[in-house]
Amino acid sequence: MIPVKDTMKEIIDGQPDDSSFDEILRELAFARMIYRGLDDVDHGRTISNEEMKAEIERWQK
Repeated sequence: MIPVKDTMKEIIDGQPDDSSFDEILRELAFARMIYRGLDDVDHGRTISNEEMKAEIERWQK
């Protein structure tokens, strides 16, 4: 596994030089969400599309 600081440096270095603070933070947050999702998949913390559809239908009532 790549150390967190190295991953963050890669993301920051990949941004245009004129990126704003908020744009960089948005990219870092997006990457974090992706890594969390992949970790959830690796550890079986997922639900089926049918389960999610049923959950959304319950929310809409």
